[in-house]
Amino acid sequence: MESIYRTPLLDCFLRGEVASDIRMMAAQGVLALRAHEQLELLVLLSSDADPAIRETTEATLSRIPREDLSRFLGRPDVSPETAAFFAARGIEPVPADAPATDGPLLDPGASAGGGDDEDDVEPGEARRLATIQRLSRLGVPDKIKAAMRGTREERGILIRDPNKLVSLAVLSSPKVNEREIESYAKMANVPEDVLRVIGASRAWTKSYTIVRSLAFNPKTPIAVAMTLVSRLVEKDLRLLSMDRNIAEPVKVLVRKALQASRSRRG
Repeated sequence: MESIYRTPLLDCFLRGEVASDIRMMAAQGVLALRAHEQLELLVLLSSDADPAIRETTEATLSRIPREDLSRFLGRPDVSPETAAFFAARGIEPVPADAPATDGPLLDPGASAGGGDDEDDVEPGEARRLATIQRLSRLGVPDKIKAAMRGTREERGILIRDPNKLVSLAVLSSPKVNEREIESYAKMANVPEDVLRVIGASRAWTKSYTIVRSLAFNPKTPIAVAMTLVSRLVEKDLRLLSMDRNIAEPVKVLVRKALQASRSRRG
């Protein structure tokens, strides 16, 4: 299934990297917080190899209000595959009087973590330690819920989780903002997949701060760092060329960029 709408977590499903318990969560409609992602997952799971997941997916699809679904399918950014899937079930798109919501078409349930009102609160050390301990006791499904729906504090902890599905769920959260992405791009203790996804995102790499943070992060995959060198200003190229932690292939490219810059000036 090709999709116009993609998130890091959805990509994991498309690549077949998701265990059955997580697929079951998605089949129940409780994982995604955006209508696009929710529908794309349900369409994908409708043909899952596990009969129980297929059955659950069908039950979830039947609970989506038909009028809301038809109105959402009328959006121009719905993939042809998704529109065709529902057309085969007799559900056609209808023009909407107002733009359809980006929220889920089926209520995913209460937040697994704190509310939005906690996102701007700077946690104390004791509270942070308590949050780390609480999250460490959760299984992967509940960590994914917290990553998608929890607070900024929880996302900042779960982005370091060694399980790729958990850390990529943070990047897929509709709550995550550019300031958080900037902080993740600087971290040397996050999974490489996190830095790879950030570096591949056109939306996030529009920010020079994010580009610079990734280029200077020794944990950034070499191939990703090399694509960013051409975006750096000369001052940062000079600093990067002297950084002992940067991989040699990246430094070679940096030196070439500096030589080209001097040639243009000369």
